[in-house]
Amino acid sequence: MAELIIGLEIHVELNTETKMYCSCKNEFGAIPNTNICPICLAHPGALPRMNKEAVEYALLAGHAFHCDIHPEFKMDRKKYFYPDLAKGYQITQEDEPICTGGYIEIDSKDGEKKIRLERIHMEEDTGASTHTEEGYTLLDYNRAGIPLIEIVSKPDLSSAEEVTDFLNQLRDTVLFLGISDVKMAEGSLRCDVNINLKDEDFRTEISEIKNLNSFRAITRAIEYEEKRHHELLKNRDHGVHETRRWDELEGKTLTMRAEDEGDDYRFTVEMDIPYTELSQEGIDRLKDSLPELPKERKQRFLEQYKLSEYDADILTRDRLLADFFEEVETEVKDPDLVANWILTDVMRRINEHEMEFSEMEMSAENLGKLILLVKDGKINNNTGKKILRTLFDENFDPEDYVREKGLIQVSDEGKLEAVVDEVLKENPQSIEDIKAGRDRAIGFLVGQAMKKTKGQGNPQMFNEMIREKIKEY
Repeated sequence: MAELIIGLEIHVELNTETKMYCSCKNEFGAIPNTNICPICLAHPGALPRMNKEAVEYALLAGHAFHCDIHPEFKMDRKKYFYPDLAKGYQITQEDEPICTGGYIEIDSKDGEKKIRLERIHMEEDTGASTHTEEGYTLLDYNRAGIPLIEIVSKPDLSSAEEVTDFLNQLRDTVLFLGISDVKMAEGSLRCDVNINLKDEDFRTEISEIKNLNSFRAITRAIEYEEKRHHELLKNRDHGVHETRRWDELEGKTLTMRAEDEGDDYRFTVEMDIPYTELSQEGIDRLKDSLPELPKERKQRFLEQYKLSEYDADILTRDRLLADFFEEVETEVKDPDLVANWILTDVMRRINEHEMEFSEMEMSAENLGKLILLVKDGKINNNTGKKILRTLFDENFDPEDYVREKGLIQVSDEGKLEAVVDEVLKENPQSIEDIKAGRDRAIGFLVGQAMKKTKGQGNPQMFNEMIREKIKEY
């Protein structure tokens, strides 16, 4: 049986304040060519200076992914020509990366599986080219010099599903570390896929699919290449070692260049950046500063809060979301109830607003107060959901709001019983329907009772009272 072999090269843009080798702002979406200087434009005599924050971020990633840290390293020049590469070379690391080894654990069809890492190295991004309909190419050098780490896996992955799980684990961990926003749509996370196929005595040549920038594209490209390599294998054709690109419109990969046409990068040592030596104290300090990472936090949520596997998984994919849940739960002391409100109502509002969780203004304290108002029976569930819509946008104190708007739920038995009697008197047909076994009519009667109390009656009490009263007819 043929075995699919997949290795990944993942580029992660680091969200440092400034670029890798100069003090220009690291910012997505700025006016073109406004965050530039003589260093990132490679003016003669301009000298690069290493960004300490970027080095620390690379070390944090190395610690999180169980890598070996190399306290002594150098930078290298990777030489090639492209219009958006101002210097004519990229500053990267060739043979002495800052981190080697390590692994990421995924859940495969055969159970837990360790995907080994080859290395993590630092480098800088290039500028960005925009091709116009008139045939011009416009260059924006704002991105030139933005710090990257490249995470290279061993060829241990064997399906598109495993690749997706691997990338999810990597993305969630990087988010928890706070070193990148890993937004694929903005280029903060980009992936190259190396893929080939083998059976007992035959192996196809490796195809490298470049610059995939969405999970959908990655999955579709792998599925296409798997079929293409199966045809090669069936015909005992090795194919060629080549670089390909994914065409989303045509739904297939296309040849960019064969390996023998590839660039000779002519690596040399970057002499403008001194050989760097890190202190063991600094390396250990960063290791000690690691937050609780997604896999460990998920396990704690399962054990401490007794959440479902699904809820724990979703809540621990984002560090801010996990923190928010714990803050609300501390106030409400009902994990399942809090998880339900956050994962349904709150996340629905976030999706409707097409925003990130980090952009939400509603505080954990105020959401906790709102949930308690419902839990303690001071307002009914429907009223609570309606208040949430406003609270999400305005972030006020729900207790004050309920008091000022006169929304406190009516739970006085005498008052509710009088309403029930009135509703039953006005709806004799519903009584007959219920006696005939058509229980949906109870919901109608509860709705009529809620209308009469302007939504402030206790629906559970209405339901129970109606069921009891029907027995008297």
